[in-house]
Amino acid sequence: AIIRSVRPDLVALQEVDVRTQRSGDVDQAAYLANRTGMQVVFGSNLEYQGGLYGNAVLSRFPILEYRNHDLPNPADTEPRGVLEVTIDLEGNARRKLIFLATHLDNRAAVNRIAAAEWINTYAQGREDVPLLLAGDLNAIPEDEVMEVIASSWNRAGQEPMPTVPVDDPQHQIDYVLYRPAGAWKPIEARVLPEPVASDHLPVLAVLELLPTHR
Repeated sequence: AIIRSVRPDLVALQEVDVRTQRSGDVDQAAYLANRTGMQVVFGSNLEYQGGLYGNAVLSRFPILEYRNHDLPNPADTEPRGVLEVTIDLEGNARRKLIFLATHLDNRAAVNRIAAAEWINTYAQGREDVPLLLAGDLNAIPEDEVMEVIASSWNRAGQEPMPTVPVDDPQHQIDYVLYRPAGAWKPIEARVLPEPVASDHLPVLAVLELLPTHR
């Protein structure tokens, strides 16, 4: 319901279960796609309870291709990944953007830093196409990992937007980011007051892709 209420073009979802025992053998990615009328792709980072666990992307636009990348894990904690999705903006495969969805490690700062550096290196190799990055980075705006991210990405909404805990939000750890700066015009960024659908408040960003970068 919260997804449908704002009619988004793209949605990044974290902690998605696909046919795990704890979620009643439900394919959550497919279920949400069906209920929202959007296309979906899923990237598994972990086998869990007979199923899979990872990130997903919902899209109103055609999805040309996708790939799930393993992120560095020097601390040897839970595997994490970034789901890379190529979006066809006009149905002719000539105007595209890349949407990245991720969920960084909540335990080891060294993993978050290594993941941010990997994402930056990836982005710097894709100067040919506009990029968006969204997800749970498990870092507040003042953390070192966000300084690393800021060297290559621009944050939608420059003022902190607390997303956790949902009953009394104090900290922002969920973000939407974009690059290059000249390709996008930020319109709006806000947190949606929805404390039931997730243990994080959702972030809504409205960005206009400028014609010269389509």
